Amino acid sequence: MDIQFTEEQELLRSSVQRLLRDQYDFDARRKIVASEEGFSRKQWAAFAELGLLAAPFGEEVGGLGGGPLSTMIIMQEFGRHLVVEPFVETVVVAGGLIEQVGTDAQKQALIPDIAAGTKLWALAWTEKGSRFDLATVTTSARRDGNDYVLTGEKTAVLAAPWADHLIVSARTSGHRHDRGGVSLFVVDRRAANLDLQSFKTIDGRRAAELKLRGVRGQLLGREGEGVAALESCRDRAIGALCAEAVGAIGELNSATLEYSKTRKQFGTTIGSFQVLQHRMVDMFIAHQEALSLMQHLSLSLSGADAGVSRLASGAKSKIGYSGKFVADQAVQLHGGMGMTDELNVGHYFKRISSINIQFGDPAYHVLRFAQLEAAA
Repeated sequence: MDIQFTEEQELLRSSVQRLLRDQYDFDARRKIVASEEGFSRKQWAAFAELGLLAAPFGEEVGGLGGGPLSTMIIMQEFGRHLVVEPFVETVVVAGGLIEQVGTDAQKQALIPDIAAGTKLWALAWTEKGSRFDLATVTTSARRDGNDYVLTGEKTAVLAAPWADHLIVSARTSGHRHDRGGVSLFVVDRRAANLDLQSFKTIDGRRAAELKLRGVRGQLLGREGEGVAALESCRDRAIGALCAEAVGAIGELNSATLEYSKTRKQFGTTIGSFQVLQHRMVDMFIAHQEALSLMQHLSLSLSGADAGVSRLASGAKSKIGYSGKFVADQAVQLHGGMGMTDELNVGHYFKRISSINIQFGDPAYHVLRFAQLEAAA
């Protein structure tokens, strides 16, 4: 598959490419990751000024109406440059949930701040022992006046240390594994009785362990229908992560090809060895397969295809395995320097490894794909 972009989409892609080329090279990225905060508010403001944070949202809520295809274009370029700013967490995941299930008042109050870059968000859904299951929720919520009071723990909440607000899944009824009874809540990240323990992830980003001890939150969407909303959110997040992975895979292939033309062994460049040529051909094929599948998924997300969840799981699995294969080969072909901090190859390897476990690893999605296929 090869998508023919519109004039507006081509303009978006060239604008993102130019911005990142001028302001977000590998050295600049290393400085951002090493900073105390771990991301750049200056770059986030630049993304907002360019319209990237508003691109996926519908025009009726103040967005540019670009949908999943604009997300794909942006995330592929972000993957090429290893952008650490929380576009997926804030725009795709949290913003997408608000646009999907929020009241008109919530949409008008919350989405413009996301699009303007003035507020950052994160989704807190994972719990210890949940193993990627959106319905496995023990965090509880009880109604108290117009709000709810949340009690429980969330683990590995990406971008939480940066966030101004959180969307937290909590159980308002039912038992731990029930699909029904899970609701979503908007929580101020600095709310009373919310304990946040931040840590650095292997790919240089920030995440946190959360403890909620009677934290007040506002209901988002309908009570007890959070799992269905999270499933749609996961499909969109997978589309964005797959695009990021494809961008990273492409850069690994380019870096490995260039290295093979200059690195000499036994008096000749390693790129002249037939066995390594075959390996790089396999890497190229893996990238092209991932690219095609990524585009297919993004088009399906744009058209609200009934089978999009099955396709999302298939793409997450296939692109995940392709990414791991290419990253492994790139590191091996670069030798010991492949994992040094000074070379970008190891950073791509770590980012692909992190993408592979976000919203379910490849093995999980192989099983989910088979289950959805059997149920179709």
